[in-house]
Amino acid sequence: MGGQYRITGDKYPRMRPARRRGRLAIAGVACVTVIGVLGWGTLQLIDVFTGGDKASAAGAAGCSATTAKASASPAAVAVPKPAQVTVNVLNATTRSGLAQKTADELKKRGFRVGAVGNASKEYDKKVGGTGVLLGAATTLKTSLPVLGTQLPAADRRTDAARKDTTVDLIIGDGFKGLAKKADADAALAGLAAPRPTPAVEKKSC
Repeated sequence: MGGQYRITGDKYPRMRPARRRGRLAIAGVACVTVIGVLGWGTLQLIDVFTGGDKASAAGAAGCSATTAKASASPAAVAVPKPAQVTVNVLNATTRSGLAQKTADELKKRGFRVGAVGNASKEYDKKVGGTGVLLGAATTLKTSLPVLGTQLPAADRRTDAARKDTTVDLIIGDGFKGLAKKADADAALAGLAAPRPTPAVEKKSC
């Protein structure tokens, strides 16, 4: 080109519009980045101040939902009263008069007394402990526990051949007397109306 518009030198002028568009693009990206960072930071702050309480409340709710349940109160055991239990008092020791003395005490405590005398050959002088409570299999959860309140340390045994409901109290060498009446009465009351046992079921949260 000639005239007054002749271009001289070895450098060409740059286009300003292109420079402006580049700057605008960079500025837009920067703004978007700043807004994103601010938004993320805001969410984090909200979570810090509110999320912990919500998590704790949710955890507490979960734990309360899985807390233990108390077992239902068991029904009272249907055991007979002492007046409904007939006891044969048998002496397996060498001490004379022990069976009659024990029978008299049982009678005072409301029991019905059957036979009183020496033990059979199967047990005579062969019971080293406090004594043996013997009855039919059907008395294992009825009459024998009631009699057991009077002599807690005695062994409880069943006789398959026996058909009646009477029970034997066979006195052994270690016998020193029946349980104290107050203790025996408390045991009888607990036997008739046992306390409920809570069953606790724990679960991890």
